[in-house]
Amino acid sequence: MFFFYQIIVSLIILFSPIIIIIRILKKKEDKIRFKEKLCFFSLKRKNGNLVWFHGSSVGEILSIVPLIEKLEKNNSIKQILITSSTLSSASIFKKFRFKKTIHQFFPIDSIFLTYKFLNYWKPTIAIFIDSEIWPNMFLSIKKKSIPLILLNARITKKTFNRWFKLGKFCNHIFSKIDFAYPQNLETVKYLKKLKVNKIKLIGNLKFSENQHDQTKVLKKSFAQQLKNKKVWCAASTHADEELICAKVHQKLKKKYKNLLTIIIPRHVQRTEEIKKKIENLNLKVITRSSNKKILNNLDIYIVDTYGETKKFYNAANTVFLGGSFIKHGGQNPIEAARLGSFIIHGPNVDNFKDVYKLFNEKKISHKVSNINQFTKLVDKSITNFNYNKNKFLEIKKIGNKILVHTTKEISNLIKNEIQ
Repeated sequence: MFFFYQIIVSLIILFSPIIIIIRILKKKEDKIRFKEKLCFFSLKRKNGNLVWFHGSSVGEILSIVPLIEKLEKNNSIKQILITSSTLSSASIFKKFRFKKTIHQFFPIDSIFLTYKFLNYWKPTIAIFIDSEIWPNMFLSIKKKSIPLILLNARITKKTFNRWFKLGKFCNHIFSKIDFAYPQNLETVKYLKKLKVNKIKLIGNLKFSENQHDQTKVLKKSFAQQLKNKKVWCAASTHADEELICAKVHQKLKKKYKNLLTIIIPRHVQRTEEIKKKIENLNLKVITRSSNKKILNNLDIYIVDTYGETKKFYNAANTVFLGGSFIKHGGQNPIEAARLGSFIIHGPNVDNFKDVYKLFNEKKISHKVSNINQFTKLVDKSITNFNYNKNKFLEIKKIGNKILVHTTKEISNLIKNEIQ
């Protein structure tokens, strides 16, 4: 199996110029920084201890921001490197003003490039987030005797079945993990079956709050316009879900003349496609990037910019979390809950079923299975939203506890390597 994996990676490298050009044209790749994926680095390593975090995309990067803020105060750490694979995650990173922390793109997972990456950055410790498992990088890390941590680990049943079918190849890769910190009990079970030896359950780091959470507010003139409207938000939406939300808007528009639906797509590259589909329903649409400041007679406001989701969560009492009406498994609802929003979701939330179980028990979220249920719940929520401060404070307390324990664990691991 390892041999076949090397063939696949080699083919990716062979066709990488074509792949990269296509991705640049689709605005999924940075025109200049794509070279980092081939280990032509744009930043320099400083002398001293370097802690390396890797997360796939936006969600993983945001989940470690509170931890990074703590570790930046650790004088024994000279530099913190964050790698990710997507353009959106790099854009999000720019929103934070870190002193020690830098960002680079994660290299293609070939043996040659992983060695080149590690020889350049020489990390003191390597910390991978969520479900980021890269065979060649893991093997290279262990050959370099670098401690390998899987933080906020998440293994779903679907992911487990994929890996388990690979037999010895799977065991060979997962055995390289020195310590795993799963985010839920389901992951604990699967990590044990995958032969990971050291496992400690702390909780989901995505419950934690970073210092910028409460500073994300809209400009006063814009926020005032929203206050004069019935507003709800659909966030991290995927293909077809925007149209569902637009149809909900259509139904409610008959009752509320001042209704505004805010849509924040998971992938902003789809904005034009979304806009055209909604306009075909005879609804007026504008985008955030158009910089139009007057919202009169507007139906749908599409947020096609990076790093502004929290601003709109703060402005809307009701949030629909996408990826849940399609077979995707749902998107992370924690941020919206932490900022005091009532959450609506579809039936497909396997990615966050433990979180939704907690939220449903506390009546912070509610499941809908069709457009009629969806419409009724949005109607009820935007007119009779009951803000229970204690519920949301409880979510913050959970996050603070997880952050404290996680910071202590990671700091101890780093300390052991530095000594």
